[in-house]
Amino acid sequence: MARSGETHTTGSDHQSIDAFHDVLVVGGGNGGVSAAGRVQRLGCRNVAVIEPRAVHRYRPLLNYVGGGQAKLDELTSTMASALSNGISHYRESVRLIDPQQRIVTTDAGRRLRYGDLVLAPGLLPDVDAIPGLAAAYHAGWATTTFVPEAATQLWPMIKSTRSGTVVFTVPPEPAPCGGSALKPLFLACDFWQREGVLESMRVVLAVPTDTVLGVPFIDRRLEPYLEKYGVEVHTGTTLSEIDPESRQVTLEGPRGAVPVHNVAMAHLVPPYRPGAWIAESGLAQSETGLVDVEPQTFQHCRFDTVWAVGDAAALNTRPSGGGLRKQVKILGDNIIAARLSKEFGRYDGYTVVPITVERHRALVAEFDRDGRPTGSVPLIDLTRPRVPFWFFDRYLEPLVYQHALLKGRV
Repeated sequence: MARSGETHTTGSDHQSIDAFHDVLVVGGGNGGVSAAGRVQRLGCRNVAVIEPRAVHRYRPLLNYVGGGQAKLDELTSTMASALSNGISHYRESVRLIDPQQRIVTTDAGRRLRYGDLVLAPGLLPDVDAIPGLAAAYHAGWATTTFVPEAATQLWPMIKSTRSGTVVFTVPPEPAPCGGSALKPLFLACDFWQREGVLESMRVVLAVPTDTVLGVPFIDRRLEPYLEKYGVEVHTGTTLSEIDPESRQVTLEGPRGAVPVHNVAMAHLVPPYRPGAWIAESGLAQSETGLVDVEPQTFQHCRFDTVWAVGDAAALNTRPSGGGLRKQVKILGDNIIAARLSKEFGRYDGYTVVPITVERHRALVAEFDRDGRPTGSVPLIDLTRPRVPFWFFDRYLEPLVYQHALLKGRV
């Protein structure tokens, strides 16, 4: 399906273009793969994904890996199996985009022309932004479940820690489902309580929001568990510096620096940043560096054949994998609507953060960009922690993701 007025290159210009794709997708994570599957199901027959990795990972399970409830290979598949049949895969990275000529140049020097471009590259962990963080990871007393290669280190740390001070942090926005960083905290506290050692520990939590999650109707459900586990919560606070040798973690809060000394172990989530090529291609929002799209329609504010979803898009909401379900559906419909000059669908900023509060109990936080509840299941209070919610999040949602969401069945 080609947009009205689309022309293919000829002559000398044709020689400089390696391929044309009706829809070209940047990013092989949840957003990119499911968007590619969605537009293909809507009739786009020449779809390709640019993603340098050969593997695809279901990121929500990383927190369960860190909490001792999953293995890394359970969330890892090949890109070939994640992509729907017929979708091309370029194992390369984007170097630059020319949105006026509709050309993407990769790090291999390949030049790809597109009818529509979907950006879903995710965000990059900016470990170097925090002095001492990389060294603390290397020293082995700090880690993060937000990086696949590091997630397996957390559970052994939790099991071997029987006393002392421990620190958990939630990253500032933008971040890939930052609120899910509460999962390892609660799973660790539940384990230490069952082992009878929690009273010998000081558990410190730093969150960037004014309250635990920054969503009042969810905070009311989380606060009793924080009190139950005796967690020392620092709101409006972020990670600022680490001394890896003395094991000191410095937090920056409303009253300045808060040093935490003699840390036994820590789950320290780095801040995140968008790829530099977004700004270098003239596609970024000046104040954030995120892709400058209209947050309700996903269409770029200056280039009507460029679209974006997911963590790297300026959607004025809290990024989450669950939120991508609605984003991808509306995105696909709007790409087709733009080609047919029809009315666009609108995205209200829906996002969802499942949070385990005990070993086998979880709640589901659903809200829009204004923090208002947007419950998707009638007559059931998803904010009340229950065993079935944990079971769905841990075991059933990965199956839905693999067999439906990635294939564009949203």
